[in-house]
Amino acid sequence: MSLTSFLSDAGHEVATAILPLFFAALGIPPVVLGAVEGVADGLSSTVKLIFGWIGDRVARRKPIVVGGYALTGLAVGAFAAATGWPLVMAARAIAWMGRGARGPLRDSILTESVPPQARAHAFGFERTGDTLGAILGPLGALGLIALFTPIMSETAAYRWIFLIAMIPSLLAALSFATLVRERRRAAKPGLRFWGALGSLPGSFRRYLVGVGIFGAGDFAHTLLTLRAVELLTPQLGAAVAGTIAVGLYVLHNVIYAGMSYPVGVLGDRLNKRTLLAMGYLLAALMGLGLMLPFSSIGYLAFIFVLGGFYIAVEDTLERALAAELLPEQVRSTGFGTLAAVNGVGDLVSSLIVGLLWTTFSPAVGFGYAALLSVAGALILWRLR
Repeated sequence: MSLTSFLSDAGHEVATAILPLFFAALGIPPVVLGAVEGVADGLSSTVKLIFGWIGDRVARRKPIVVGGYALTGLAVGAFAAATGWPLVMAARAIAWMGRGARGPLRDSILTESVPPQARAHAFGFERTGDTLGAILGPLGALGLIALFTPIMSETAAYRWIFLIAMIPSLLAALSFATLVRERRRAAKPGLRFWGALGSLPGSFRRYLVGVGIFGAGDFAHTLLTLRAVELLTPQLGAAVAGTIAVGLYVLHNVIYAGMSYPVGVLGDRLNKRTLLAMGYLLAALMGLGLMLPFSSIGYLAFIFVLGGFYIAVEDTLERALAAELLPEQVRSTGFGTLAAVNGVGDLVSSLIVGLLWTTFSPAVGFGYAALLSVAGALILWRLR
């Protein structure tokens, strides 16, 4: 599963890295890119919830997971045929629907494939593979751009890169199909959607409240890059500031990849709830740090390291703790609900932080994020 996540993320991160450049080459305004991403995220959250429920009804979840990976790969390749934004929006929406369909079911299979005392290990290891793909993908995109743009037009180069990005994405589907075993289970065709949601334990619902409040302030880390550019530009110029900011974001992803498995090991030895709450507090510390107008590269590197560290804690332990709180009969539904709550939080948080930043100041936007991170941590500490 970790290999699958590595291949899938490497493929779609290549496409994600060059999609804004492709839009610019086609003369499509930035507001359309924002709409494309918003529609894709919204559909993905809805699909996660629905397919989580479907995963608890069917006897075999593996074919759906394989289909989700394959659908994402084919949709990435479809970008190459686009001549305007409608096809890009459709392909992006289909790709993210494939991600939404496979996620909760994959997490359920992962939970059942390891003993309870190794669940956080497993989720951390899977996240490591995913994040290594997220590091390799943008680097691969830069290499492919350097290879193709001297010998063909920009638009043609991007179309070829989209087709190449489809290869690791489809290999991800093949990897899951051939290397992952699913434990046999009985189908539950009579399980109704609202009945499955109603069967989620009260402890898990309270857990979702903490996750949701934290998520409403857990902004997209592209805003980290934007803040670094804003702080560094006055002394270094826009071009140098942009290069350093991208380098800091690579550092962020390296920390994320490197810490995911160690966090999983700690999670299986210590209290997952306490460790996750401490991760939320690290997010609050990062938000407070971003409120200050310090432009030292060393200081900003510390902020990006904090961001990579807390994301490793969040992504690994949120799912591992959910696995402990969810009974087997509604486990996929629970994972789908968790993913949907996170998806809504991703959308809401970035919009609010960006709006507060633009309307008032960066300090107000990041202060809001820090406040909600602390609130989410306090709710987790009260959870039993």
